[in-house]
Amino acid sequence: MGASVMSLRQQSLENSVLRNYYGQSVQIRAQVVTDPNITKSKSYSFIARALLVGSGGQEFKLHIPIRIMTRDQRVIDLLPGQIISGNARIVASKEARVAALVLINGQIKVETQPSRWASTLGSIRLGLRNISGDSDAGALIPGMVLGDTSKQSEIFKIDMRRSGLAHLVAVSGANFAIVSSFVLWAMQFLIPRIRWRLGATAIFLICFICLVRPSPSVLRAAAMAAVMLVAHGSKRSGDSLPALGFAIAAVVIGDPWQARDAGFALSVLATAGLLLFAPRLIAKLSLKMPTIIASALALPISAMLFCSPILVALSGYLSPISIVANLLAAPAVAPITILGFIATLLASFLPIVSNFLIFLIRFPAGFIASVAHWAADFPVITMRTGRIGFLVVAGLILIWWLFHKYRKVIFIFFLVLILGIAWLGRWPAGDWQVANCDIGQGDSMVINLGQNRAIVIDVGPDEVLVDRCLKQLGIKEVPLLILSHFHADHVDGLAGLIKNRRIGQTWISNNNDPTIQSLRVKALLRGKEIVIARRGMKTSIGAISIKVLWPDTTIGNFESFSGEGSIVNNSSIATIFSSPDFTLLAAGDLESPVQQLLVGDVGPIDIYKVSHHGSANHSSDFMAELKPKIAIISVGTGNTYGHPASEILSALLALGARVYRTDLDGAIAITARAHQFSVRTSKSGINFFRLG
Repeated sequence: MGASVMSLRQQSLENSVLRNYYGQSVQIRAQVVTDPNITKSKSYSFIARALLVGSGGQEFKLHIPIRIMTRDQRVIDLLPGQIISGNARIVASKEARVAALVLINGQIKVETQPSRWASTLGSIRLGLRNISGDSDAGALIPGMVLGDTSKQSEIFKIDMRRSGLAHLVAVSGANFAIVSSFVLWAMQFLIPRIRWRLGATAIFLICFICLVRPSPSVLRAAAMAAVMLVAHGSKRSGDSLPALGFAIAAVVIGDPWQARDAGFALSVLATAGLLLFAPRLIAKLSLKMPTIIASALALPISAMLFCSPILVALSGYLSPISIVANLLAAPAVAPITILGFIATLLASFLPIVSNFLIFLIRFPAGFIASVAHWAADFPVITMRTGRIGFLVVAGLILIWWLFHKYRKVIFIFFLVLILGIAWLGRWPAGDWQVANCDIGQGDSMVINLGQNRAIVIDVGPDEVLVDRCLKQLGIKEVPLLILSHFHADHVDGLAGLIKNRRIGQTWISNNNDPTIQSLRVKALLRGKEIVIARRGMKTSIGAISIKVLWPDTTIGNFESFSGEGSIVNNSSIATIFSSPDFTLLAAGDLESPVQQLLVGDVGPIDIYKVSHHGSANHSSDFMAELKPKIAIISVGTGNTYGHPASEILSALLALGARVYRTDLDGAIAITARAHQFSVRTSKSGINFFRLG
């Protein structure tokens, strides 16, 4: 049924009249469906329902979902139900649930005011946001009560994900279960019959859905909570699994794209864990401790156990400390959710009571924030993402479940096995001088200075990935950070680097484009020393000598360069690092025009961080002069840019270079001693060789 519904909807979207306007500028009228969110590029994004599209005197009436992106800051105040219009450009979207991506460059015209209902709900959400206060604790409360994470810093979000507590700030089945259980308990003093109480609770949950916004994730969470209500209200365990099956069917039929959403799988598995495993675990734990403590421990363990295969498949690592973090945080979740919910409802007409309740829950919220920061600093067991990670963890759980008589032996065996694999396959495994992080389609290189200190060149596109890499390398202080240029794949991971690390001096390019990224970088580095790198700059840190080869003092002459290189790429900082053990050149995304200008300034080197991810826009004279022994290409798996180019790979091999690339080898660590090298990669293992 779900497949049939998806087929019909997909065909409807693919054959919509909007396809005729791809690449064109049109006048569009639409109704807002979701709250606008700010993206990493500082634009605003939201889903709307297209009502009218016109171009060249022709107009078509529509009723079809679209994704709108704009830079107009006024849209942040839009509420669902409002109708807007503007001049837009229609392009194809990779998002399956919408017919097109609509880019509005100018100002948006707001044609209707929000309804009284929408305004009331919006003021309630804003009220909680305003009274919750600052700090991580204050930012956590709106997230745990209403799923509003707008006040949370990027660093705090990283810690919440790393510690396994991010699910607390997403409106999930747990939120609905806590709220519905509280309402159901309160209703017993007003309504004696259980069926009427369940009905009243259901109506209350519908209002709660409207308050937190009826997004797909919220609707699926509500469906899972309804399952728990049925199981609780019927007092018959046999009703719970059929209810879960019905909820799965209802969600997939109502929104078939949920079937492809990992969040839906996690919601179903977590609910199944609470239904199938939690009662057994509570019964066993109750023999050794009070029932209330047993319940607090059993619920997060059950949910984590059932969800772990999906979590490993998505993240690529298993964090044993996340179980401890969830156990510590569990007792504080219900008070924050219930009291925060009451405070939200009372904020508009009983502000004194509301403020008092928020004051009370700031203490448990601060405790959860402290647990997140503490747990985020623990190491994780890195595993393969995708099917392999899923099958490994699912297989372990299945074996443990089936052979319950030998669980202790199986547990000890697999614990030793996992620790052994983690030890043998650890990266970088001991001494290293140069490392290149596996951060997808982007760059991030690290030069070891000893004593947990390093020079870092670029931070990639993802703060979580660069933070994970630097934790693996043990880096706690960065005396010198070099951001070669301001493209997102080189600087968007900055929040992950500065988390819990001391930063010394930062070198940046003299070209501030793209402006959005450069402003974000400077905001994150506010209060720290920033230097604009220029050709001829020299310095040394310990045994490492550093010389800047590029950029020149001006950027005007870039426009006269031939070829397909961009001005921003050719403003990259190119730096040569020299030590008694190795020489290294890192040049950001410099392309052929500037590379040709640098011929005669470089000479042979040991390690070359290949510019622009191995783009074909390379100078053959430049590479021939470098004649690198080791070439490192930082590139994303299956990228759409064609990186690295086959001709560049052939040229490097012809020069005698050993080529390592992150899409095939993963993270790369080089040990160098007087020009003798060994290389360890996170995917391919270790390769010793000697370079004379």
